[in-house]
Amino acid sequence: MTPETSPAPSPLDGISIVIPAYNEAERIGASLARISTYCRDSVKKYEIIVVDDGSTDGTGDVAARVCGDDENFILVTSPENRGKGHAFRTGALSARMPYVLLSDADLSTPIEELENLARHATPRSVVIGSRGLSDSDLEVRQPFYRETMGKVFNLMVRTLLVPGISDTQCGFKLFGQEVGEAVFPPLRTERFAFDVELLARAVRGGFEVVEVPVRWRNDARSSVNPLRDSALMMRDVLRVWKMLNRRSATERNDS
Repeated sequence: MTPETSPAPSPLDGISIVIPAYNEAERIGASLARISTYCRDSVKKYEIIVVDDGSTDGTGDVAARVCGDDENFILVTSPENRGKGHAFRTGALSARMPYVLLSDADLSTPIEELENLARHATPRSVVIGSRGLSDSDLEVRQPFYRETMGKVFNLMVRTLLVPGISDTQCGFKLFGQEVGEAVFPPLRTERFAFDVELLARAVRGGFEVVEVPVRWRNDARSSVNPLRDSALMMRDVLRVWKMLNRRSATERNDS
């Protein structure tokens, strides 16, 4: 008789929510209050890890004031602004739960969408919230010029690194434990294109990447500069492509 195996844990059984934050004092308090309430009501075990990425507006103070008495809250402070990718890696490497959720500080994707992603989660999967699927609900869209630049960027990403993924940049991603162990430590991209490197490493590692439609609301107060940051993201994508291709060539030569 084949012994019964226990089902894999659900993200709602244990999850680390990592929130990179840079100059988010105006928004982080309300977001953390909403996340805390949701987790207390819907998640068995959780931790909320806010990584203050060198903010100059008191983001860390606001976060500590809202969640300081919650034993599930962890504040990590970086002395200088290193970028969203560096902040996420810092928080993710300290996570103690079987699943890690990346969430934007402004909750453009509501925390309640976790249940939607959790249905598809396994220890070997990355489940990503997507704005690019037919069932996605864009409650407040980006300005036309930003949507256009995003589509151009995504075409470049699909061509070079992750074919078949319609939205790599939505800031709501759920990582299974085996994926995290493989892709978090070697992450090198420190700024906005870090999502691309994570997904590219996951695909190359043979992990499953699942896109799920989510609700999403653009916040006009975003600190992203469309022209400057888009150019930097494209530069970083090319760096990721070169880095991973160089690694693949080295592995082929060594085999």
